[in-house]
Amino acid sequence: MDFETIKNSLNKKTVGIAGCGGLGSNVAASLTRVGIGKLVLADFDNVEPTNLNRQFYFHNQLGMRKVDALTINLRAINPHIELITFPGLISETEVPALFGKCDCVIEAFDKAEAKVMLVETMMDKLPHKPLIVGSGMAGIGGFDQIKLFKWTNNIYVCGDLVSEISKELPPISPKVNIVANLMADLALQLLLGLDTGLD
Repeated sequence: MDFETIKNSLNKKTVGIAGCGGLGSNVAASLTRVGIGKLVLADFDNVEPTNLNRQFYFHNQLGMRKVDALTINLRAINPHIELITFPGLISETEVPALFGKCDCVIEAFDKAEAKVMLVETMMDKLPHKPLIVGSGMAGIGGFDQIKLFKWTNNIYVCGDLVSEISKELPPISPKVNIVANLMADLALQLLLGLDTGLD
């Protein structure tokens, strides 16, 4: 399959991204670069100085809503991409409307309770929709500990599953980007109907 064939196929696909921080913004950038047709971006937060060590934002965007800044950055990569943004906190009531028409959903929340809410709601309301979840990507090194596995029929998990964010283990660009790009690559496999080897 050549790149033009991949691009033409991906142009018809929609991916939802729940959380536009370190994982979400970098997954969005990678998917945009390979020609995804539409992204649904959801995040309530603004760009802060502490985000710049790992998130796909720039110094001149400090204070902007993340979904607005990310829209600018993604359109700089591909001006033709279709973007739907939700600049608010997601609750279980918004999940089906936001992500119901997506071909795949990326979970990229910071808070454990938000992760649990999305997973449980997707299992209940959108059980056949592929969901890729991030878990554990703080610190430096330990790349050999990063895992990618199928948790249930349509839920996949990516990360080291261990590292808790702390002063000693802050999330910074290299490890966050490795996990983000593993998630993006898995999304491509699912969207293109390729064998993930994770069954």
